[in-house]
Amino acid sequence: MFGFVTANWKELNKEQTARYGAVYCGICRQIRKRSSQGARLGLSYDMAFLALLLMSLYEPEETSGTRSCALHPIRPRGWVDSPFIRYAADMNVALAYFKAADDWQDDKAVSAKLRMKIFGRNYEALEDRYPRQCEAIVDCITEINRLEKENCANPDLPASAFGKLMGELLVFQEDMWAPTLREMGMALGRFIYLADAMADYRRDKRKKKYNPYIAMGIGENYGHWDEHLVLAMGRCTHEFEKLPLVQDKPLLDNILYSGVWMNLRRKKQEGRDGIDQ
Repeated sequence: MFGFVTANWKELNKEQTARYGAVYCGICRQIRKRSSQGARLGLSYDMAFLALLLMSLYEPEETSGTRSCALHPIRPRGWVDSPFIRYAADMNVALAYFKAADDWQDDKAVSAKLRMKIFGRNYEALEDRYPRQCEAIVDCITEINRLEKENCANPDLPASAFGKLMGELLVFQEDMWAPTLREMGMALGRFIYLADAMADYRRDKRKKKYNPYIAMGIGENYGHWDEHLVLAMGRCTHEFEKLPLVQDKPLLDNILYSGVWMNLRRKKQEGRDGIDQ
């Protein structure tokens, strides 16, 4: 379900592109340090959004540098580090582990078992460090699995389950900003789930997989697809604008006001072309 909350690269200036890439590389470096080299395979730009949001809100001290790595051995790349880079790295691994576990439960695919082993190497440490977030991930997957088995025809129910997960991930600590971040995450998670269901409509129909819109009996000519997404993202940005963000605000604006819609169009086209995501 990830891959939506990323930037519209065409609208980034040179400095924003470098900053975005440095945050991404910083998360990648920390995944290697805190988990394993193999766990970097689960890296997502969505976690760069999480790190940027929290760094903009709390403005922690950052360290930075440039170096090459196994994935980019020729040209050194910039990176940044902060407590929120490390948090995003840990959340990336936790999400990847539970996604692999869910895939193993569903399909018993050997690849899913291998990914569980890679991402779960330090899972107990993550569970001890972030019990609230890990519990939210488990609850979300359990609830969505239940709704899928029931062929739930109400998109609000699985979307809200994923929204609760995102709400807990956005909250790094219980402080004065936690309620706003939770509401923002709830709306963002709903957007992600509904956008994913919309983009995957043709693929899910072709593969006879669960999709709430298919369960509703809605066809591709349904005239209110975008209304659900506009409402969810409107609620997300309403809460987002309450936060006193200065650092990286234009980059965050790019992601929420442009990037998510560009990614939706891209994923919808992939679904029409029969490309599995």
